[in-house]
Amino acid sequence: MRIGIIAFLHESNTFSRQPTTVDSFRQNLLLTGESIREALSEAHHEVGGFFGGLAAADVEAVPLFAARALPSGTIPARDFEVLVAQLLETVHNSGPLDGILVAPHGATVSEQHPDADGYWLSELRTAVGPELPIIGTLDAHANLSSLMVESCDALISYRTNPHLDQRERGIEAANLMVRTVRHEITPTMSAVFPPMAISIERQCTEEPHLQPLYKTADAQLQIDGVLSNSILLGFPYADVAEMGSAVIVVTNKNKQLADQLSQDLAEKMWDMRHNFSSEFTSVSEALKQCEGSAERICLLDMGDNVGGGSSADGTELLSAIHSKCIGPAFGCLYDPEAVAICEQADVGSRLKISIGGKTDELHGSPMEIEVTIRSLHDGKFREPLPRHGGITEFDQGRTAICETGSGLTLMLTSLRMVPFSLQQLISCGLDPEGFRILVAKGVNAPIAAYRDVCETFIRVNTKGSTCADMTRLSYQHRRRPMFPFEQDTTFP
Repeated sequence: MRIGIIAFLHESNTFSRQPTTVDSFRQNLLLTGESIREALSEAHHEVGGFFGGLAAADVEAVPLFAARALPSGTIPARDFEVLVAQLLETVHNSGPLDGILVAPHGATVSEQHPDADGYWLSELRTAVGPELPIIGTLDAHANLSSLMVESCDALISYRTNPHLDQRERGIEAANLMVRTVRHEITPTMSAVFPPMAISIERQCTEEPHLQPLYKTADAQLQIDGVLSNSILLGFPYADVAEMGSAVIVVTNKNKQLADQLSQDLAEKMWDMRHNFSSEFTSVSEALKQCEGSAERICLLDMGDNVGGGSSADGTELLSAIHSKCIGPAFGCLYDPEAVAICEQADVGSRLKISIGGKTDELHGSPMEIEVTIRSLHDGKFREPLPRHGGITEFDQGRTAICETGSGLTLMLTSLRMVPFSLQQLISCGLDPEGFRILVAKGVNAPIAAYRDVCETFIRVNTKGSTCADMTRLSYQHRRRPMFPFEQDTTFP
């Protein structure tokens, strides 16, 4: 038995002005063949779960193609064509396969194909024919499409956000594949797409407002014949027709049961829709809470959510902290120009410098401040524990640590970096517990790492390409009517 493995992962923010090119993937992950096994077989990632699940069943894993880029803007047409062609070529050259495990993100957008994951999965289905099993995983932020469902035998999404169960879901998919190829089961999938979107600020699965929905899903798993079910929370920063929430149920050769249970789960989601609306905290309100608290606080900079495709150089929140002098505080900014200036000066030098706010006008103006250069680093670090994204090896490029006279420590990076690991600080000689306020440019993902040192998290409604208030984004292609945009939307 030979099972192919394919991963093509990108979360595309169509409101971002930073295109995602082939080089963006090369910078993060773009591999074929056995190099995939070397890079990911032990990772806390679904692809690591594919390898682990197949090995436990004594089945040969055939790594074919793996591509991943940091969330950012839409993939240009030509770059997407190159990636899909390379993916299909690995399948063509693979030799006979008994099935293929796939890991699409579910929120990838290219210029020519807004439903990019649906497109490449359908091209894969055409290439291998209708009989070969294709089973895969999806990010919980997937914007599910009918084409994704039609192209696969089964799809399984992460059940946690922050995403800590990726390897587990990969193992689940591998086990489902092995049982399918051995003719023990026949996966039968049904999906329902209620006309609604869930605020990113309300997508943490550990918080009470989502628990009844997941309890309903867990109860369905106890029903005889149910193989899997999934809740797709959706990714609001992709202006495509597929944007929104959805559910999946997979049964063993029982379409009627799959249809009924997926409808039930979708109706439960719909009935809870008002639980998923947010009340937002402004920058000034967040800083007032910091001033009145003795606890260590993590301020989540939602408008500059790097894991959602933002610029990583938003200054609105950090500038306010600097002005208030309420440190000791920490923040990270993507600014290769500032890093280059710091590298030309000596460690210990004090200089006036323009920091952040350079990618576009959406994320605040540059901070014109005086800083002392404390240290310089290569920007590479490793996270040994399961964290959001399942990534183990990180590279944020050349990095400068600077201090202001206001108690603010700034980490300046030459590559955009997601705040998924405290090793980002520790690797540069910083003690996370030495700060009273830590700014993390995210919404839910940083919690997995930062809760080790922070007692309190405050989600701050900053401006930017990942503004948490969906109603402030200019959609052109989303479904209409759709809750919460059109409050009188009905379902079913």
